[in-house]
Amino acid sequence: MTARTVMIQGTGSSVGKSLIATGLCRLFRRAGLTVAPFKAQNMALNSAVADGGGEIGRAQAVQAEAAEIAPSVEMNPILLKPEGNTCSQVVVLGRPVGSMSACEYHARKQELTGVIADALEKLRDRVDLVVIEGAGSPAEVNLKDRDIVNMHVAHLADAPVLLVGDIDRGGVFASLVGTMELLDAEERVRVAALVVNKFRGDRRLLEPGLEFLERRTGVPLLGVLPHLPNLRIADEDSVSLDERRERQAGPGELEIAVVRLPHISNWDDFESLEHEAGVAVRYATSPDELARADLAVLPGSKCTARDLAWLRESGMAASIAARGAQARPVLGVCGGCQMLGQQLFDPERIEFSSQRVEGLGLLPLRTRFLRDKTTAQICARLATTSLFGKRDAPVSGYEIHMGLVEQLPAAVPSLQILSRNGVPCREPDGAVAAGGAVTGTMVHGLFESEQVRSALLDWLRSSRGLCRPDAPAVPTRDAEYDRLARSLLCHLDWRLLCQILGLALAPPLLGDLAGS
Repeated sequence: MTARTVMIQGTGSSVGKSLIATGLCRLFRRAGLTVAPFKAQNMALNSAVADGGGEIGRAQAVQAEAAEIAPSVEMNPILLKPEGNTCSQVVVLGRPVGSMSACEYHARKQELTGVIADALEKLRDRVDLVVIEGAGSPAEVNLKDRDIVNMHVAHLADAPVLLVGDIDRGGVFASLVGTMELLDAEERVRVAALVVNKFRGDRRLLEPGLEFLERRTGVPLLGVLPHLPNLRIADEDSVSLDERRERQAGPGELEIAVVRLPHISNWDDFESLEHEAGVAVRYATSPDELARADLAVLPGSKCTARDLAWLRESGMAASIAARGAQARPVLGVCGGCQMLGQQLFDPERIEFSSQRVEGLGLLPLRTRFLRDKTTAQICARLATTSLFGKRDAPVSGYEIHMGLVEQLPAAVPSLQILSRNGVPCREPDGAVAAGGAVTGTMVHGLFESEQVRSALLDWLRSSRGLCRPDAPAVPTRDAEYDRLARSLLCHLDWRLLCQILGLALAPPLLGDLAGS
């Protein structure tokens, strides 16, 4: 049976579409449906590995996890990974097909509509409900004739649209009314309800504005969703870094400085650390921030060559080298691991303008860039005692990278990979130096393990003579999906939502709603 659909569109970027879609995936899963997420085209540097090894946007992998379904490439058939202001790597059904300018990509959109339709049809054949996420705004008048992710998909899926506005940014009434005014008549009728998101305060003060919205647009209000503080669900794009309210480490606290590379990717690797008691995570842009931190982190990068050059120009490279010489903790993940190595070779000039570039020289590694991208879910064990914990401890995560990383003679790898995408193997990963204080790995997602997080923080605290604080454990992602779903159930009109979808469902039991 073909699944029902519902689509979340927004008045702009970062109004909360991804989180609301995630919450709906969990909410309807808890109501007894099989649910799948879908986003036709995603532009993000935070990505994930689907079953079978294909690459998709991080948001759709998160939504799949909330829906308790394995992520697949059909959930995000087109992924754009920006490489600059006018160029992106284009990933279709999980595999890169090349780097394209905006004009080159727009020229291929017609053929990509067939890919989108096929992917959506396959999903609808497997589940009861598909929760579809739009991108940006459906009312960008200069792009509407080429838009393949908003109303094009709503028409394709015959999906009712929930239009979301962000009140935390201000101007929510103008943005919702303005979006409706700019939609074509056939598009306006698809908008089944309005949602006001990220509200802080007394809803009673909003009532005159909410009544105005319904009168002016002729569309019912589905609900007003509150801002949820400290929600441990991965952000999709770098706007979240710009909006992050960072804090200084207090007395007795640890400070972790993640280098804010110009082309930073998969920074959600460190999101779980932000929720640990007594830990301040900062995104550093100056050498001084690295110098005073308990741990300096070089994260993933979409453009390793350009970011390595930026490290040297900014003085950050010298600060990292100084830490390594003093055996002060340094961690490199994926592109950051490659930068910590001895050399990076690029014989086909895939990333670099020259065939060889010197790395930072902290790890006995060298990287050779290849055109094929490695994307895999992995199971591994720790190959030695390092920042990640004690030797032989099991770990899991995923790889997304260009280039083959080789250990130089006498190198001690950080991990021993035991399987990729379920296929057994025995391959070394990364390296350690300075007694484990300098560690590199190509594997993302290690800090989702409480064991790995605890090992890292215990290492850092022991070097300063600090004790582990007596505090509640970091909530699991599963618990956070339920918290998000409870908020939606508490603040949206469940009866109207089911009516819009043509479903007759009792509200799921999600525990105490009072604190949602």
